[in-house]
Amino acid sequence: MQTDHPVVSQAQWNAAREALLRREKELTRAQDALARERLALPWVRVSKPYRFEGPDGVLDLAGLFQGRSQLIVYHFMYAPEWEEGCVGCSFLADHMEGALMHLRQHDVTVAAVSRAPYASLAAFKRRMGWRFDWYSSQGDDFNLDLGASLRTPDGAIEDRPGASAFFLDPDGEIFHTYSAFDRGVERLAGAYNYLELAPLGRNENGPHFNLGDWVRHHDRYDDAAQACHACG
Repeated sequence: MQTDHPVVSQAQWNAAREALLRREKELTRAQDALARERLALPWVRVSKPYRFEGPDGVLDLAGLFQGRSQLIVYHFMYAPEWEEGCVGCSFLADHMEGALMHLRQHDVTVAAVSRAPYASLAAFKRRMGWRFDWYSSQGDDFNLDLGASLRTPDGAIEDRPGASAFFLDPDGEIFHTYSAFDRGVERLAGAYNYLELAPLGRNENGPHFNLGDWVRHHDRYDDAAQACHACG
């Protein structure tokens, strides 16, 4: 045995599982109630003329909707001076691919926005094999206004991962409806949902005690495994 978990009879396990199931159902009901409260949040009209650069040139915020009424922007951490995108954001971005076709059919557009120049985003997107829409907000206040970037006391700008939701009404008015940051967007990373069912859970035991302990850009896992084998 590699763990110190107790080993019990099937009947004892069934009793423990039933007790946990009651707690899980309580949590599900609480999450449903919280989702209703999220939908009931007031909206904020967006009147500032934001600009984004993408594969088809410069677009305003309405252009990011691509003809749909709902837009979710993932605030992908990629500063202008970086050579590649954030590992954690890349981990989450890997989960967007399978959801895109379903969301688009349900009147929801998903796009990523970063402060890095569009040429950098396009090159990294090719390297990672992604298909989702990715736009540069370089030189624009979008990230700062939404809270995805924060200005430090010395004037520098620091990014944080997050997601913001918007609604475009038939009259062309745009409303900001919701934002979440840091651990608030973990629900978008489906691998974590699998790990919550795995025997060892997230198994993030240091040195960072988060995804930094194990996640790599998906094209670098072989390199990490080879390095580990060489050290062994």
